[in-house]
Parts: sequence; C-alpha cells; structure tokens
Amino acid sequence: MFPFYFFMKASLGHHAATRAGFMALALLVLSTTPLAAQQGLISPYREQLASEIRGLTTKEIEDLREGLGMGLARAAELNGYPGPRHILDAMKAGEFHLSPEQLDVVEHAFDAMSAEARRLGGTILKEEEALEASFRAGTIDAPNLREHLTRIAALQGELRAVHLRIHLQMRALLTDDRIERYNELRGYTKGGTGSHERNH
Repeated sequence: MFPFYFFMKASLGHHAATRAGFMALALLVLSTTPLAAQQGLISPYREQLASEIRGLTTKEIEDLREGLGMGLARAAELNGYPGPRHILDAMKAGEFHLSPEQLDVVEHAFDAMSAEARRLGGTILKEEEALEASFRAGTIDAPNLREHLTRIAALQGELRAVHLRIHLQMRALLTDDRIERYNELRGYTKGGTGSHERNH
C-alpha cells in the first residue's frame, strides 16, 4: 500500500492520496476477512475425530491408562509436598539422598499408588467411552447424561485423591532439609540442580 500511497500523493495531492490509501486498506481488509473468519470457525478438536474415545486426546487416554499424574497433585506439589516419582527420578540422577528404609517406603508407596491410579484410570476410560458412544448413537438424554457425568466426576475425584494422598505420605516421611532440597531441584526455590549429593 505504501508505494501506492506515495504515487497517489504525487499525482493527486496529500488529501486525495490519503483517501485513496484508506480505500485501498479497506479493500484489503474486506478481501481477507472471509478467509480469517473461515479459519476461526475450524474446530481445534477436529483431530479427536480419529481418537478411540472422541472427546479425549490420545495423550489423555494414555495418561489415564498408565496412571500418570496429569497435574492432579499440583496443589500439593507447589506447596512443599513432594511427589514420589520425582523423588525417585532425583535419586536416580544422583541429586537426592534417602536412607534405604526411606527409599523402600517411597518405592512401595509409588507402586501402590500407580496400581490404583491405573485401575481408576481404566474405569474412567470405560465411562468416557460409554458417554461418547451414547452421543455418537444419538441415544443420550438429560437424565442419562447426568448419570454418566455423576459417575465420571466421582471417579475423577477418587483419582485426584490417590495422587494427592501420596504427597501427604512423602511429606510425613521426609525431613525438612530433604523437602527443601526437593524444592530446589524442582526449581521452586533457589539452589536448583547441578551439585550431586555425596555422603549426605
């Protein structure tokens, strides 16, 4: 538009060129508006049409199936209640120390939590699959919808409780200095990684 504007300014004068420039800009905006509007209408969920359970991403399905945390324990994690998986990862990296007895407690607690999370995750997936199937078949109604959602919400609450409870266990197990070290390694306080613990 700018070369056009200066050409018109030289030919028509300042005011006429300004009007011509605005007209050119308006035409440009009008010509691109339908394309932009069309792009804005495209659903960000369209890729989930290929998902085994429409309405859940592949990652959400995998996380539920594998009993992963999915950020469900952030209220604990971000307030000084360490998580077992990150404790074990830090120990494996040589950045965190526990006594053999403490390590045994962490490993057993993590295994038990993971098993329960996988069980609940699998049940949630079955309920989500039934909900989605009802929509797909066009057979769902309001009472049936409420039943599905009530069951799913209860299961999701149980799953979150499983992930949060183990943070309570870890808090009770660890000393203050271990919690401080954990928070440093996780980047929540100053210190961070880079210094391997030795003979702690």
